Amino acid sequence: MKNWSARRREPGSGARQVKVQDPLAVVEVGSSWARPPPRTGLRSHHPDGAGVSGPSRSRQPMARNAPEGTGPMHVPFGHIVANTKWRGSKLLQGMQGKIKIVFEDGLTPVDFYVSSRSCILYVTEADLVAGNGYRKRLVQVRNSSNLQGIVIVEKTQMSEQYFSAIQKFTVLDLGMVLLPVTSQMEASCLIIQLVQEQTKEPSKNPFLSKKRTLMPELSLLRTVQQIPGVGKVKAPLLLQKFPSIQQLSNASIRELEPVVGQAVAQHIHAFFTQPR
Repeated sequence: MKNWSARRREPGSGARQVKVQDPLAVVEVGSSWARPPPRTGLRSHHPDGAGVSGPSRSRQPMARNAPEGTGPMHVPFGHIVANTKWRGSKLLQGMQGKIKIVFEDGLTPVDFYVSSRSCILYVTEADLVAGNGYRKRLVQVRNSSNLQGIVIVEKTQMSEQYFSAIQKFTVLDLGMVLLPVTSQMEASCLIIQLVQEQTKEPSKNPFLSKKRTLMPELSLLRTVQQIPGVGKVKAPLLLQKFPSIQQLSNASIRELEPVVGQAVAQHIHAFFTQPR
């Protein structure tokens, strides 16, 4: 018989401790009590996947200590902690059965945690069209010494005209990684990949640094690909010569020309130097 237990947080106390002994359970730990999902017979029915049976395994509790939702959180490998506002969305539907999802409220400004100190901020098509309201969330995470954020942006036919502004603000002003997607289903595949990369051993994972921070080379590559005139072919060549956004942004046209040619070099230089 599975054992569910939770301890309610008292005023002034630390983070809640939640013990979950069903490894595939989806549990809300942001409310006053952590509740197990409905149970039927001897099987545990997972809202985000098929039911499973067999012996249960204990899972470490998740804890968030820093204020304003920008503190580190324990996230077991193969899991993602999602803001409850995404419950029932196409984004999470695309992850069902592929990774284990834990919901928590009060994550603002973060949308997802993929590891204890790596988070995702998701900017929808509607967010872009509505204006610059998304910037406050990005700045909050950027100013946090506890978190490393990746920004995923919906670049659609409707929002494409606003993409350049968020790209420059995110990459140049904040120095954060930005990954464009065309839909929430594409975003779910990308997030699954990021979570799965976290489960690999550091020595076997080419995307993780020695400090195991989530700044994948893949993310940087996709960011550079979005610079006008660059694309998938020239981006790797640029990163071989200029391995960071800072170095690339400081490169002169003369330094860029041998790598990508005069025309693209001028596009890149203009992208980094024109007023924002």
